[in-house]
Amino acid sequence: MEKKFEFLEHTADIKFRVFGKTLEEVFENSALAVSSIYSKEKKISSKNKKKISVEGRDRESLLYNFIEELIFLVDSENFVVSKAKILIKNTSLTAEIYGDDVKNYTNLDQIKSSTYHEMYVKKTKKGWEAQAVVDV
Repeated sequence: MEKKFEFLEHTADIKFRVFGKTLEEVFENSALAVSSIYSKEKKISSKNKKKISVEGRDRESLLYNFIEELIFLVDSENFVVSKAKILIKNTSLTAEIYGDDVKNYTNLDQIKSSTYHEMYVKKTKKGWEAQAVVDV
């Protein structure tokens, strides 16, 4: 199985790189990376489902806004993501996200916000790749 994401060295925050055969898969794997940060790499259940929509100016702002929406759901609705099924058209994203109530987990890490620092989304020879840094 190919690697979906990896964490990279960063002095103060958490940096990750995600991989996918399609642009949608890169965003789905970004949700997995965010889930892994919150849960300290423990499994989050997929008991509940939500639909979300996010817009952006370009791919980077779309990724930024998607990560911000996942953070917002934890902070405002106590919903932590476990996985996502993404559809992207131009710079619009719709997603079915799966996850669980944060109350069912102890010691979840916190993410303050997404950042544009070192962020990119690009097509590669193997498919797609993105990188993001989140403020913790």
